[in-house]
Amino acid sequence: MNAPLGFHIDTFQNEYLPAGATRVDAVVTVTASGGGPSPAGGAAEVIILDCSGSMDHSHGKLAAAKNATAAAISAVRDGVEFAVVAGTDTARMVYPVTPTLITASPNHKANAIAAVQQLRAGGGTAIGSWLALARNLFGTRDGLRHAILLTDGRDEHETAAQLDVEVQASSGVFVCDCRGVGTDWEIAELRKVSTGLLGTVDIVADPADLVADFRTMTTAAMGKSVADVSLRLWTPRGATVRFVKQVAPELLDLTGRRTETGPQTGEYPTGSWGGAESRDYHLGLEVAAGGLGDVMLAGRVGLVRGSGATAEVLGQGLIKAVWTEDVAQSSKISAEVAHYTGQAELAGAIQEGLAARRDGDLDTATRKLGRAVQIAAASGHADTAKLLEGVVDVLDARTGTVRLKSAVRKADEMTLDTRSTKTSRVQKR
Repeated sequence: MNAPLGFHIDTFQNEYLPAGATRVDAVVTVTASGGGPSPAGGAAEVIILDCSGSMDHSHGKLAAAKNATAAAISAVRDGVEFAVVAGTDTARMVYPVTPTLITASPNHKANAIAAVQQLRAGGGTAIGSWLALARNLFGTRDGLRHAILLTDGRDEHETAAQLDVEVQASSGVFVCDCRGVGTDWEIAELRKVSTGLLGTVDIVADPADLVADFRTMTTAAMGKSVADVSLRLWTPRGATVRFVKQVAPELLDLTGRRTETGPQTGEYPTGSWGGAESRDYHLGLEVAAGGLGDVMLAGRVGLVRGSGATAEVLGQGLIKAVWTEDVAQSSKISAEVAHYTGQAELAGAIQEGLAARRDGDLDTATRKLGRAVQIAAASGHADTAKLLEGVVDVLDARTGTVRLKSAVRKADEMTLDTRSTKTSRVQKR
């Protein structure tokens, strides 16, 4: 029998502030260890497959998507509840036929795979309706609730406001990993879904790569142990929270997701966790200035399961502030805070540079993408540095001197944009 999942919190900061300073920054590392998959009866999986007309137009996308869905179904553990949904300008059940989840077994999984292989493409795309059906399938059940959503096109059969409503309604109900196949889908739309539902977004430019990707996502979901985990932050009276951001393994701004749960206390959703998993969070606080020599508890951060007074505390760390006249102490920058500040700038430079390139503002594009090259080189983010070489010729990485490529493959540009929020981990002391 697996031991319960354990959590440990480490706080990294320079707690020393000069006289009059009010801003406190800390990087909090949460590490999970031990544990194992949640009981099968406490997990649910929904696979949402785009079956719009464009999936059958070229490159064998529908056939590859069917095979990928079959791989995902095979990876669902027996005893886990699951369903497959076909998405067009509406959403409909593929397996089971009725709008409910069914318990995974060899027989049910074989039947689901057979039903998927019968799918045909046709119709439009309305991603919000797909989320609505998945939300209804998950219902109010507790435990791990995960969905995979695949599309190859833009959300053309509903308004942006309609999609926003469905994302908001699904927030907290399930976690959703999104994948775009090919290059005709809209990154901003899937990023909106994945961010709102605490999942990931990525491009699968070659449909042949879908099988491995779906299998990996489902296997990871099956390995989760604890659902509905939140970061709880207490701050002293008079303090304000500037931001709370997940900064590793990828950037996710949680600031606007705060739920007030007590005096000077709020909670931020982090989704589901499994063993051997670690995430970093950057917390920015504003406190009242103290006098020289004063010591303040600027924040207490914890990880909790559940919410409010009955929540189970899984781990806790402290954020401090000490005012000093020692310039050597107060001018030191935390390596962790500096690293992730740079990673956030890297993501922004990439996205702004690509947007400027698309708008024909080549000077801004060159400047922003050059800065991205410089940060990637300095922070050891080799994966991003390699992706940047698909859109610029690097003349000097150290100074960020680049030249825009005259011809760029759309897949290279979309891959760089999609993966701009993935971060490199700071080397812990």
